[in-house]
Amino acid sequence: MDLTGATALVTGANRGIGRALVERFAREPLKLVLAGVRSPERFEPIASSSGEVRPVRMDLSSQASIDECCDALGEDLRHVDLLVNNAGLMTGGLLEEQQMDEVYAMFQVNLAAVAHLTHRVLPSMVERGSGKVVNNASISGYAWFPAATTYAASKAGVVALTQSLRRELRDTGVTTLQLVTPGVDTDMLDATEDVYGRHMDTSAWDKVSPDDWADRVLGAIRDDRDVLGPGGKTRLAVLASHGPARLLDAASARMFSRRPRR
Repeated sequence: MDLTGATALVTGANRGIGRALVERFAREPLKLVLAGVRSPERFEPIASSSGEVRPVRMDLSSQASIDECCDALGEDLRHVDLLVNNAGLMTGGLLEEQQMDEVYAMFQVNLAAVAHLTHRVLPSMVERGSGKVVNNASISGYAWFPAATTYAASKAGVVALTQSLRRELRDTGVTTLQLVTPGVDTDMLDATEDVYGRHMDTSAWDKVSPDDWADRVLGAIRDDRDVLGPGGKTRLAVLASHGPARLLDAASARMFSRRPRR
């Protein structure tokens, strides 16, 4: 995808992967980068080498809030050429111990909001005959480990949504990119390790920096790839997910304990 003069919208742009992506896009010849955050007034400014980086309110917590934020973007929403559905929540642990309000909020942000926001930008992309939707599916969308039941389900939903949409958009000029995001060294990964670490051995998890992952995502966008895999040891989990279930069963048995590890 040629990003020259393009408009991008990135959700969850206040920190971690989203922040790194906005910073990376700011060094490209985009016309406008819309940094989607819940509180634009708290967004730390990012200088752009060519166009503009503008924080915009993007509250993904409900159907009403998404529509309100999209309506407020006005014509800028119609001009979005690149949508990056990056924002996400996580919860985990034994299913019977998870808080249902947190589970519902996670499904809203991780899956329903991805479908909803894509629904809002697609008509203009299809009308122009160009555009790209990038969805953060995560390694958990493939490798379904214990202590990650609901989070894995939300990300598996993103995988299904993205692959179905890819086929649906054939010959329209609009494409998709599915990110099989590995462990990226962010506050969210720290929280994930804290939650999963009560029942899972997380010591062998691969970690990459947000900047390194942002560079790889940009490369996949430029190359018009359909899927960006995690690489490293994490890639083995993706490969195992395509094989007999006993492969992941064996790995789970080694790492998981119903009794808290700490």
